[in-house]
Amino acid sequence: MTILADISFLENLRNSALLFIALVVSITLHEFGHAWMANRRGDPLPRLQGRVTLDPRAHMDKFGTLILPALMIFVPALFGSATMFVFGWGKPVQISLPSRDPKKRKWDDILITLAGPGVNIILALLSAIAIGIAIGSGSGEQVIQFFALFMSLNLVLAIFNLIPMPPLDGSHLLFYAVKMRRETFDRLTKNSWWIFLLLILLPSPSNSVFSMVMRPIISALWIPFSHLAGLIAQIIAMLSGSQS
Repeated sequence: MTILADISFLENLRNSALLFIALVVSITLHEFGHAWMANRRGDPLPRLQGRVTLDPRAHMDKFGTLILPALMIFVPALFGSATMFVFGWGKPVQISLPSRDPKKRKWDDILITLAGPGVNIILALLSAIAIGIAIGSGSGEQVIQFFALFMSLNLVLAIFNLIPMPPLDGSHLLFYAVKMRRETFDRLTKNSWWIFLLLILLPSPSNSVFSMVMRPIISALWIPFSHLAGLIAQIIAMLSGSQS
């Protein structure tokens, strides 16, 4: 019984470590997406601040990327339970929108905003491809489980960040969609944190208002990505069969 308990504990700890790594990679690449697009649109500030890099250290917030997620992931693992809820954020990318053309400034801001969730969608797509290759080539179950986790995590991050509430990316899209005054947006940003926290924590962290809204959306998004993985697996299996 002791040996089995030790194996279960180590497996739980390994899964927690993989979740932590996947979360850090997903968050930092999300922020890189913002910085990369800003640089492409001619905004020099992210490049001057060293943000146009794949080095995750440039995009980490010590508390939001490392400490808080680590506590939420590893503390339950130490007590033998699975992680029910995890939350984190990266260091926000600062932009200057230097163009004097209001129309260009607007589209620069929109494209820079969409680039972060866009990177998460690309990562989810790459994960689906990796799952298909892993299944088709008969790779280990652990490899498939990791990429399934990575795909789910990035789908959640993409949709979550598009929620139209500060400080999430979707608030910038809301700003332009309803032609909000800058003063109103700034006031909303200052007062949104307590509303935001209530929505992700109540009635419980594992079954919050945000969770109830997000689950059907993520489930719907999961379908085409899983179909893609299945299609690739079939192609890989057919190619392997024809070669043998």
